[in-house]
Amino acid sequence: MIHPSTGQSRGPSPRTLLASLLASLLHPSTDHTPLLAQARRRWLRYLPYVAALAAISSLLPSSINVLAHDYGLNAGLAAALSVAQTVPLLLAPTRPLAAWWMVGSANVLTSALTLATGQNTSPVWPWPATGLVGYLLLMLPLALREERRTLVAVWLATSVWSLAFSVIGTVRDWGGDNSLLAIALTGAVLVLGGALRERAEARRLLTEQEQISEVERERRTLLEERARIARELHDVVAHHMSVIAVQAASAPYRIADVPAEAAEEFTTIAGTARESLAEMRRLLGVLRSEESGGEKAPQPGVGQLAQLVETVGRAGVPAELSVDEGLAERVPQAVGLSTYRIVQEALANVVRHAPGARTWVSLSSDGPELRLTVVNAPPPERTESLEASAEGTGHGLVGMRERVRLVDGRLDTGPLPDGGFKVAAVLPLDTPRETTA
Repeated sequence: MIHPSTGQSRGPSPRTLLASLLASLLHPSTDHTPLLAQARRRWLRYLPYVAALAAISSLLPSSINVLAHDYGLNAGLAAALSVAQTVPLLLAPTRPLAAWWMVGSANVLTSALTLATGQNTSPVWPWPATGLVGYLLLMLPLALREERRTLVAVWLATSVWSLAFSVIGTVRDWGGDNSLLAIALTGAVLVLGGALRERAEARRLLTEQEQISEVERERRTLLEERARIARELHDVVAHHMSVIAVQAASAPYRIADVPAEAAEEFTTIAGTARESLAEMRRLLGVLRSEESGGEKAPQPGVGQLAQLVETVGRAGVPAELSVDEGLAERVPQAVGLSTYRIVQEALANVVRHAPGARTWVSLSSDGPELRLTVVNAPPPERTESLEASAEGTGHGLVGMRERVRLVDGRLDTGPLPDGGFKVAAVLPLDTPRETTA
């Protein structure tokens, strides 16, 4: 709010702050998950309840004895008040604020009844030692569960009733005053517990952010690999479209006595092919990134695998290539490009993760399918990483899966029992045809 005379912003009024603090005490956290419920070890999940039972077992008889002998309360009343001060600790792992209302009310009632009916012979007032210990034990789960404003309200309420009964006890000349000690210890436990809670919350948010970042990174990698595949396939499709355009445009000159209707149809086909090429170039401009450059070199295929294997061999990975005779001529261009990229990435992974390991690359035909296998042995001991020599796309298995999916193939990857690794792909050799509806 803006003050009319000074024009400066003023904070909330004391009444507003008091109402806010009171509201925080009346509205506990909606999270009722037991403390340590996410722990991996089973005994840790039960630890809060075991600790609560142990506290009750030790504090309940001690509290009855202290209230009856040191504060002059009759045994029945002392037992009832002791139960009210200790048993609600069982709620602390799940609903600590509700437990605080019960324990706090029991402490206030104990002090009030002591003033009204008791004869204080204890050396401390207004907090019996057993009551203070139980109260401090409750403060830790309360601080681990509730927000900062609630903890401030709890501390202020504790301070108010401690100081109020301390003043009354001073008038009656009752024992040593431990109100300031109780206020200080309560504040210390609340601060410690609140700090632990906020640190755990920060770590949880950081973990969630890292998971989101990892998902986004994987998605970006997938999109980049798909764009790369699309750019490479442009060259394959553009070659076929260029052949169609050239053949259609030259058909009336190469073939004698072509009817006028047929010549016009060839001209239309050539024009459509040229328009398709122009649209593909526009699409390629959208897919091409600033870092991709011109990429004007011919796209590789099965025929370039020998050179790739030789290059990897110079990088320190002994590799052997086996290709069925005549297979290279049978492989469609798109399948050949996918084959080359899969082998390239598999060999790059060997260089990165198993430098010096002996590797075998095999291509064979099984009817209408091309079977591709890249197998590497375990890396020799005491070899330095040659990751800088890798020539892969950098997208690993993501790129392989996309290449295989593009041509409706199958991919199988995984470690071998001897410590090596295998990449096996089955790609169709037949060019897919459109089916008529």
